[in-house]
Amino acid sequence: YLKLGFWHITDWAGYDHMLFLLALCGAYSFAEWRKVALLVTAFTLGHSLTLALTALDVIRVNANLIEFLIPLTIFLTALGTIFYSKSTTKRFWMLSYVLALAFGLIHGMGFSNYFRSLLGNAKDVITPLLYFNIGVEIGQLAIVTAILLIGWVMRGPLRVPPNWWRIGISVMAGVIAIWLMVARL
Repeated sequence: YLKLGFWHITDWAGYDHMLFLLALCGAYSFAEWRKVALLVTAFTLGHSLTLALTALDVIRVNANLIEFLIPLTIFLTALGTIFYSKSTTKRFWMLSYVLALAFGLIHGMGFSNYFRSLLGNAKDVITPLLYFNIGVEIGQLAIVTAILLIGWVMRGPLRVPPNWWRIGISVMAGVIAIWLMVARL
């Protein structure tokens, strides 16, 4: 389940997670990796909670609605990154973490039906969930590290102005998210 969680996040066929992380990381430099790690962990907590609730059959979700909401979270994150300002307040950071958690809830629901089918009639649901979510977190941190390193190269040696990098990847993520929303209507 650890491998499954890692590959769930890093699989190019499920690029929506990577796109979300790209939009999320666009405003940050490599030196701000701690802030990004906390945001990603908040996302994973939300993801884990909905996976647990659906795996335990506490909630059921409308798959079509969730498939539309996932690119909406990417679009909203990209939009937030476009309008990001370094002169942010503590209130902004709290809102960012709450939104990352909420968006994680939605993304977790997107995988819930498949995960429930993987569990089948298993008696122990907690152990697979724990290992799966640890794999998700490791995969996300690997992707975030790659994005932050690419950003460092773009802003540093290649001398791309930070705002161009931030706005460029946010617009790219936002346009793809709009395309996904339209395709899933």
